[in-house]
Amino acid sequence: MRDAVRLSAFFSREMADILADPGLPEAREELLDGLESGSVRVAERLGSGEWRVHPWVKVGILAAFRSSPLVEQPSWPGAVDKEAFPTRTLRAADGVRLVPGGSAVRRGARVEAGAVIMPPAYVNVGAGVGAGTMVDSHALVGSCAQLGERVHLSAGAQVGGVLEPPNARPVIIEDDCFVGALSGLFEGVLMRSRAVLAPGVLITASTTIYDLARARELRGEVPEGAVVVPGSRPAPGAFAAARSLQLYAPCIVKYRDAGTDAATALEEALR
Repeated sequence: MRDAVRLSAFFSREMADILADPGLPEAREELLDGLESGSVRVAERLGSGEWRVHPWVKVGILAAFRSSPLVEQPSWPGAVDKEAFPTRTLRAADGVRLVPGGSAVRRGARVEAGAVIMPPAYVNVGAGVGAGTMVDSHALVGSCAQLGERVHLSAGAQVGGVLEPPNARPVIIEDDCFVGALSGLFEGVLMRSRAVLAPGVLITASTTIYDLARARELRGEVPEGAVVVPGSRPAPGAFAAARSLQLYAPCIVKYRDAGTDAATALEEALR
């Protein structure tokens, strides 16, 4: 397999040059193989705790889309998609529990051994699902989203995909996080390890998170161990005041103790 350095050089050029290169089909397959094996990652965590995005990987995925024709997908009768992105076929040796019932893992997505995917769920290209992570029914792991180990993505949870611009951070959920039912993370939000989202919490890059425990306002990042619940605040203006209107405001109500599991922390917070 072409190593990451050589793939990086190939996909770090102008899109027109990439698409005109006769070596693109081979490079495209090696990129997708690397994403599935984990030897290539859209983003990686540095020793400092910060995350580095690799734009060339996203450029490679975009080039694969543009260079690939639409074809019928025999693994899903009636489906028509880009030729380079069929649904992955997992085997027992992969160590992934993919429960039958309509779930799909797309070509170029990494799913580590010990992960469980309940039907129906979808894992898109470039995404990563760590060992021991649960992707529950009706949950989405969007393109390039990164889920760490032992994450619980509850039923109906949405983890948005970010392919463009290539240098934009994807949604990242670190190890041991709990994402409640019908919650959503979008626009490159970073959820630090051991954080908890109660059911129905929605966070985008511009959403203000009100940290009641530490008296501060945050955007774009859920701190380590934070327990976030849906909240509200008064809408500004006389019109809103006369009608007692409220605006959505996710609130951090506590932080998990070292020995407190996610379910216990969430139950205490909701009480």
